[in-house]
Amino acid sequence: MTTIGKQLGQARPANTTAVSIYSPTDGTRSEILQILVCNTSGSAATFRIFHDDNGTTYDQTTALYYDKNVNADDTLRIWPNKPPGFAMYNTDGNLAVRTSSGNALTFTVYGNEIT
Repeated sequence: MTTIGKQLGQARPANTTAVSIYSPTDGTRSEILQILVCNTSGSAATFRIFHDDNGTTYDQTTALYYDKNVNADDTLRIWPNKPPGFAMYNTDGNLAVRTSSGNALTFTVYGNEIT
């Protein structure tokens, strides 16, 4: 087995629709270790993070974080159950993000891919 620590995904949603930021490739197990949410706008914004293990349902049933606030010009660091984070293995699974204001928040996901 090979473990590679890296940036797994990054997104800056242009609108308020949820978008997939990361999905493991076939045969890859992933550990999500850290998520950074950076607000580069002059106003506070809220976000949601979803993990659907077998599809693309992004609502209350798959929510990990729901309407969390990030102040203007600030960064929020999320450590999911530190350590070891949370695992993703199913290639149909998706980690997705949504923001209350388009082009306000940049999401960056760091972790390990194990092949």
